[in-house]
Amino acid sequence: MPETRDQRRMGLLLASPAALLMLLLQVLPLLLVLGTAFTDWQLGGDPPAFVGLENFRALLADPDFRASVLVTARYILMVVPGALGLGLGLALLLQGCGRGRMIYQTIFFLPYIATLAAMSIAWQMLLHPSFGMANQVLAALGLGGVNWLRDEATALPVLALIGVWHETGFAMVFFLAALTSVPAELHDAARLDGMGGGWDRFWLVTGPHIASIGLFVLVVLTAHAVMVFDTVALLTQGGPGNATRVLLYVIYQEGFSFFRSNVAATATVFFLAFTLTLGVLQLRLGRTRGAA
Repeated sequence: MPETRDQRRMGLLLASPAALLMLLLQVLPLLLVLGTAFTDWQLGGDPPAFVGLENFRALLADPDFRASVLVTARYILMVVPGALGLGLGLALLLQGCGRGRMIYQTIFFLPYIATLAAMSIAWQMLLHPSFGMANQVLAALGLGGVNWLRDEATALPVLALIGVWHETGFAMVFFLAALTSVPAELHDAARLDGMGGGWDRFWLVTGPHIASIGLFVLVVLTAHAVMVFDTVALLTQGGPGNATRVLLYVIYQEGFSFFRSNVAATATVFFLAFTLTLGVLQLRLGRTRGAA
């Protein structure tokens, strides 16, 4: 039945509040950020003047900014594979768990729904160099303590560990849903074809069936890792040195500590481009593998 003009008008009327909110809260702020990136405007300073690409050239020439990009990339490379692998492993274990499955699923999912800011304080106590449990365990084993959050060698891996702990439950839930949707007949047919090993069945039957969910989880985990901020701001403040100064913390410092709004806007443009590029590359990789 073709849609009438009145129905189209009603649909537009119902969608207009959401569209207006999206315009006011997302599109317009993004346009303002893009415009600010091409000016010399600083919060509380003189009226803005157009400077073209000068902010972009200056930011790319800044060694601290380039270092923050590398720090963000290192964080992503530690968090995303860890959360992805642990989430899939827990989902496989819970799939074969009968009694108490919901209890374990809830326990593993709790870190994701917990407030990360509050949990960061708990991690700070756990990793305290004097009375934290981590160093207490090392002392019981006869090993020296470590200043986990103030050592350049350990600060970023510790933040990545917290990120894996926080994101694993998210990955687990989606993988568990994907695994339960795999038809049992496929596994029965695989056994009849001589695939007796669990790894062979996973690689040839389960894996291809859950690949699309795996790609979705990969993209979302990467987006979450790029946007890391809470743990950095609360635990390390970008230090020691610049060891944990990630992109989002650079934007925060430039905009709200140094009040250089033009630099913060330019860094935001790079941040959005970085996130978009990662997402597009992952989606294209997934389509290429699916076509193969």
